[in-house]
Amino acid sequence: MLGSIFNSHISTDQWPEHLSKLTDFWETNLFGTIKFKGNPSAKHIRVDSNLKHTIEQTHFDHWLALWDETVNELYEGELAEKAKSSAHRMAIGQYLTIWKNRPSSKV
Repeated sequence: MLGSIFNSHISTDQWPEHLSKLTDFWETNLFGTIKFKGNPSAKHIRVDSNLKHTIEQTHFDHWLALWDETVNELYEGELAEKAKSSAHRMAIGQYLTIWKNRPSSKV
């Protein structure tokens, strides 16, 4: 469900850089160390546009299920719960941002 979205926007040789940015993003969010620079909302809007506005909440739900499963397998405690709740808030925010920036939602 998600592989085709990611792989159509991130080439094989771009994955290491993307993973490094994701690491910086989560370190900034979870530990408060300012490492991340970027605009995730702009990226999500562009991907949705490239996919002819077909990203749905179910895509974020699937990502969250994978995220929660991974966090639960590898971590426990307060920081793990923070990682999961932060991801849920971000997923909602990103989807709303995508939706609000679709041509059909600008009335």
